[in-house]
Amino acid sequence: MFSKACEYGIKACIFIAINSYEGKRVSPKEIAEEINSPQAFTAKILQALVRHNIIESVKGAYGGFEVSKNEIKHIKLAQIVKAIDGDSIYNGCGLGLEKCDENHPCPVHDKFKGVRDELKYMLENTSLEELALNIKSGASFLKA
Repeated sequence: MFSKACEYGIKACIFIAINSYEGKRVSPKEIAEEINSPQAFTAKILQALVRHNIIESVKGAYGGFEVSKNEIKHIKLAQIVKAIDGDSIYNGCGLGLEKCDENHPCPVHDKFKGVRDELKYMLENTSLEELALNIKSGASFLKA
């Protein structure tokens, strides 16, 4: 459903948010290790998230990545997905056809439209805070 980059981006944001709650900044290396992603690939994803004002990069000896504690509750999963994958997840064909729309539907077009609408609702209504707090409480996990 999400690209690998987007999966890593979501995991990275959650990890950064958890650490930000504890007043810690995290390095690209720490993030890459935590989300099991190649470090160079993780760095590119982090740059995109910084460019879209989802996370902050602080330079220097005590630098790293963080999310403002006040912003964690306002950041929605949809913002992270859009920063990495754009909005194609809401428009793409369920079977990957180049041309698929109301006038020229694929076999799953009508059923997939409902799935996309539900996905969009979930992404727009799930905050980074909710995901981070679920991990902190042990209700969900970032690693298998």
